[in-house]
Amino acid sequence: MPKASQARTNARKEEIISACAALYETMSFKDITLKDISQATSFTRTSIYNYFQTKEEIFLALLQREYDLWHQDLLDLLSTHEAMTADAFAAALSHTLARRARMLKLLSMNHYDMEANSRMENLVAFKRSYGTAMQAVTQCVEKFFPHMPAEAVQGFLYAFFPFLFGLYPYAYVTDKQKAAMDQADLSYPSFSLYDLAYPCIRKLLEGFH
Repeated sequence: MPKASQARTNARKEEIISACAALYETMSFKDITLKDISQATSFTRTSIYNYFQTKEEIFLALLQREYDLWHQDLLDLLSTHEAMTADAFAAALSHTLARRARMLKLLSMNHYDMEANSRMENLVAFKRSYGTAMQAVTQCVEKFFPHMPAEAVQGFLYAFFPFLFGLYPYAYVTDKQKAAMDQADLSYPSFSLYDLAYPCIRKLLEGFH
């Protein structure tokens, strides 16, 4: 495909993804339709099918974009620090997550739906972005904790990444959930994404300096 055509295609995809992101700020995944997305863009619903075949493919592309943004944050962390203590790294990594609330929301609520209802080429592209983010976290751990054995690095990764799936629901509780917990006589302290991420990351780094 000529460069101009590819650039135009990418720009149109970005417009669709950005419209989806804007809708997701005030609407739920299940309530957003392709019609809603088309009305928020300069495209007809039929035109959207030239770029995405399902709503889930659009959301998967949005999640891919979030991973790419997080990856850039991680690269910045790598490039701006020569050394970090466990406390400093846990804080810095937690701050990168606090900036990616949308990524964590998509992970916790709609991950399987997005992957199951997307074409293989879109899923592969997403997995590449996921892989680069995981590699960047790996590089951070290996750089700032050079004495951490390989098996401990792997242990960190396979505790940290599954942990991300549960972050958002604990930091963002709906009014209905709050009302249900009140009626069930359950107390619920308020936590930010940073508040939740920092102690977990710090615990995973315990014993390494």
